[in-house]
Amino acid sequence: MSGNIAMRRVGGVVTGLLLGLAELAFVCVAWPATLLSRCRGRGGAVERLAGRWLARLLAAERWRLRRWFDYEAGQGRGGYGYLAVRGLLGVVAGYGFAAAVFLTGLLLAGAVWDLVRGASEPVRVMLPGVRVVTSGAAVGLTAAGLLIALVVLEATAVGAAERWLAGRFLGPGEVELMRRRIAELTSTRAGIVRAVDDERRRIERDLHDGVQQRGVALAMLLGRARHELVADDDRTLRRTAELVEEAYGESRRLLDELRSVAWRVYPTALDELGLEAALAGAAERSQVPVTIHHGLTGRLPSEVETAIYFVVRETITNAVKHSGADDILVLLEQEGATVSVSVSDNGRGGADPAGGGLAGLARRVLALDGTFAVRSPEGGPTEVTARLPCA
Repeated sequence: MSGNIAMRRVGGVVTGLLLGLAELAFVCVAWPATLLSRCRGRGGAVERLAGRWLARLLAAERWRLRRWFDYEAGQGRGGYGYLAVRGLLGVVAGYGFAAAVFLTGLLLAGAVWDLVRGASEPVRVMLPGVRVVTSGAAVGLTAAGLLIALVVLEATAVGAAERWLAGRFLGPGEVELMRRRIAELTSTRAGIVRAVDDERRRIERDLHDGVQQRGVALAMLLGRARHELVADDDRTLRRTAELVEEAYGESRRLLDELRSVAWRVYPTALDELGLEAALAGAAERSQVPVTIHHGLTGRLPSEVETAIYFVVRETITNAVKHSGADDILVLLEQEGATVSVSVSDNGRGGADPAGGGLAGLARRVLALDGTFAVRSPEGGPTEVTARLPCA
């Protein structure tokens, strides 16, 4: 922490002590007075007066947070509860700070006085395995240095607590929301780059391990058939026919593999027929029975449909490969401007949210301002849920 920030935090603790005393006094007087006036049926004037002072104290707190802790608090009404907790924190932290500063001053004054007099008394320091004889001035300076470090640490901890309380009771302000938004966009931008790179690696792996190998096998079979055509005896012709038949079968498998790779990259049915048809196609290709409950009221934005499709498809693929499940359920629901998809299976559980596939899905969803959650205890079941804005 830089010296300027440390001094600002210290200033925040000091002003927090003074304001905390005023807040506790206000809560101790205004809260009972308001309750008593309500019981007597004459709470209007008392409540209005208390409300004005409450608003002033909350405004002072927002100024203090902005001035000393670089935090822009929202306009939420913290009420008496916030002032009571904040005032107690300010008084306790301020008392600890004042005591530490006072003790530091005494130690420094004593050490400087001993150095000026040149008659510092020896001090024996007895520790397990260590015996040191030093001067009282050195001990005072060392203790004062430690107390200064503790004061800085206390100011930092109090600042974090103050920001948390303000966010909990008052809510973040526009500047704070903008900072969080910028941090989120920076993080999701990096996540998108990683997701695109992972997708490219997966496509390259599918092409190399599947399509390319089948293409090589087809070329070898055609080469052998061409070599056999040199002779014209019946045995050679039968062998050539067998090779051609094998090459034909290999070409069909190659086409199937190409269609499968293209489907995994992006299904054309998603654009032509919609999300429901694309998910039905994914369910048909699954080796485990998949039940889909489609609760959407219409077409969604293209990027949202794409994200939902890949969440469902990747989750089904993971369940088939790793969970040992024999049943998969997909739920699609829409509430206002939010659409949610949940994919659950009855497998063994233990899915790692940080794994490559699920982490890529999370980055894809977060890039659209959505939320992504994985619940997969050992022994199952596993449930993957994504919520996305669809306005």
